[in-house]
Amino acid sequence: MNAASARGGDRFELGHSLVAAVGALQLQIAPEQSRQLIDFIELLFHWSRTYNLTAVRDPLGMLAHHVVDCLAVVRPLRRQLAGRPGASILDVGSGGGLPGIVFAVMLPEAAVTCIDSVGKKTAFMQQAMASLSLTNVRVEHMRVEQMTGAHFDVITSRAFASLADFTRPTARLLAAEGSWMAMKGKVPADEISALPSGIEVFHVEPLIVPGVQGERCLVWMRNATKVDAISTKQADS
Repeated sequence: MNAASARGGDRFELGHSLVAAVGALQLQIAPEQSRQLIDFIELLFHWSRTYNLTAVRDPLGMLAHHVVDCLAVVRPLRRQLAGRPGASILDVGSGGGLPGIVFAVMLPEAAVTCIDSVGKKTAFMQQAMASLSLTNVRVEHMRVEQMTGAHFDVITSRAFASLADFTRPTARLLAAEGSWMAMKGKVPADEISALPSGIEVFHVEPLIVPGVQGERCLVWMRNATKVDAISTKQADS
């Protein structure tokens, strides 16, 4: 599929494939959200021809391997954020806005921050935010170690780093009752074993991504030290 066809009749093919994937994932999607996701794929396709944002070169592949891969996380994420209106999400090493931009489309009630240290990637996300008319996204061009003054209910990453390297620089940004959500392929048993004692893995959740072969899972973690402190304070009240 070339750039012209991506904006022509093959939008229908993208839309058809998206609807099928959303149905398989048991998600509800509004027509506006569907349009935003297809527009996002087209924008990613266009920018990747120049800036190499992804190794996947065709829009249908981007849909399956990137967008649907992120959509598979939406239901578990909603479950985790239940009862937290206006919840905040930090996507670390967001790259081409995956999963952060997809989450912003699918969870309009959440406040999503995407952070990346590479200028061309944050420029793309800024363009995506404007093109998709997203008002619940903030894009930060910096290393996560430089971020200050914010705490997040969920901190997520997709193919960013080992679990230890993901949690170490972000621990100070995690809300007291917040969680880390790492998107992984196979269950990273060695990475889990290498986590420091203060980080508790409370759930490893298998995922099925329609149209994509290979294992996928979510590794859910929390700061055991903060949880213990909250429990102690509540017991003393």
